[in-house]
Amino acid sequence: MHSRREWLRSSIGLGGLLMAPELVLSNEERKKFNPRTLSRIIKLSSNENPYGPSQAVQKAVIKAFENGCRYPYAYSDALAVKLAKKHGVEPENIIITGGSTEGLKITGLTFTQGGGEIIAGKPTFLAMMDFAEQWGAKINWVPVGKDKGYDLNAINDRINANTKLIFLCNPNNPTGTVIPKNLLKDFCVSASKKTIVFSDEAYYDFIQTPDYPSMDSLVREGKNVIVSKTFSKIYGLAGFRIGYLIAPSHLSKKIRENVVAMSNVLAIAAAEKALEDNEFYNFSLSKIKDGREMITSTLDKLGLKYVPSNTNFVFFHSKMHIDDLGKKMLERGVKIGRPFPPFFDWCRISVGTLEEVKIFTNALESLYS
Repeated sequence: MHSRREWLRSSIGLGGLLMAPELVLSNEERKKFNPRTLSRIIKLSSNENPYGPSQAVQKAVIKAFENGCRYPYAYSDALAVKLAKKHGVEPENIIITGGSTEGLKITGLTFTQGGGEIIAGKPTFLAMMDFAEQWGAKINWVPVGKDKGYDLNAINDRINANTKLIFLCNPNNPTGTVIPKNLLKDFCVSASKKTIVFSDEAYYDFIQTPDYPSMDSLVREGKNVIVSKTFSKIYGLAGFRIGYLIAPSHLSKKIRENVVAMSNVLAIAAAEKALEDNEFYNFSLSKIKDGREMITSTLDKLGLKYVPSNTNFVFFHSKMHIDDLGKKMLERGVKIGRPFPPFFDWCRISVGTLEEVKIFTNALESLYS
């Protein structure tokens, strides 16, 4: 039976678990920010934040157990009030959902049930489109450009009488691109005069462009714009399943009729505390930035092209089919992202803890060197 240290030395080539000092968290950081412990298979496939729930959030959740016998309505309403203040809207403009995925699905259902069309980039996050298709919607796919970013002109040209929604995942998953801020608002204002624009901002907090605008500003103006947010990414609460929509009143009333999960009292307590935990928020941003730079430095070294990322993952040209790369990386102890058609020779890799990222970069070097 090999120890973990022996296994890492033999199969990953780390020369043991000796890490550079900057890769190892202090005992205080480990206590506060709860990073994942190393496992035999490093999971870098789902864009999860490996830090958290923070110590502060854990304490809040434990305390909330005393409310486990209660329905979540009042607690959800209280969270909506806090989120409304954060975004400068009214509580009626906030819809708490069971993760942002539920928000995407119910929006697609609300506005395309029985027919209609959604315009979406390809590739992108599929939750809304896959669900809407089950209810009779058609998807008008617009391929991303050479830079792997949205082609806004092509999207605008596709708008027609049957268009019920335009779906913008910004930053985009899986490419990591962000719409230039000088183009985003103008496009959304123009397009929202013709149809509803949905701005999925799951990765908004990772955007590196200074003063990048959230489209919640257009909700405040009453435009036909809906914004989705999540606690899964920067806040490290993916397992709690809590997110929310920000929508003008004339749209939020329609969407609210289809909300199913509305989360639960423990997730709501976690979200409330996470909003206050600026120390964890800044720690996550810093460590994910460090991990992202470790990945791109290795890709540079190996001559593998990648898309500059505004997220907690990197999309890079693997030069081999993703299924083949997935098998080879799994043999080296790393689980990578799934295929994203039509880019079958590209890989989306999530930023894990710095220790996990080091294992990934060493495995990648062993494969490509």
